[in-house]
Amino acid sequence: QVQLVESGGELVQAGGSLRLSCAASGRAFSMYAWAMGWFRQAPGKEREFVATITWSGGSTYYSDSVKGRFTISRDNAKNTLYLQMNDLMPEDTAVYYCAATIARSYYTQSDDYNYWGRGTQVTVSS
Repeated sequence: QVQLVESGGELVQAGGSLRLSCAASGRAFSMYAWAMGWFRQAPGKEREFVATITWSGGSTYYSDSVKGRFTISRDNAKNTLYLQMNDLMPEDTAVYYCAATIARSYYTQSDDYNYWGRGTQVTVSS
């Protein structure tokens, strides 16, 4: 069993920055073998892919809507995933979820992930 806990979401003005964290834990859990991703869900909308990273951190992939503004990274020694979000816009307002799956590659579809956190709220005011 794997637990994922997101943190770092808050109210911020447009143009501002936030860094989200996702702490992973579990019995004998190590993040080294896991591909990780960030998704988000705005009110009245479906959950959408934001960013993903391979187990080693060597490869990343972003949705077009956040490319160039967001950066996904990981610290496997700390079992922690990060999402640095810069130049935030009101349309970035959503609940942000961390997800994990055992894989060497990365994935952009939510169905490919086995474990999910409960989310952290990001609100960007105009």
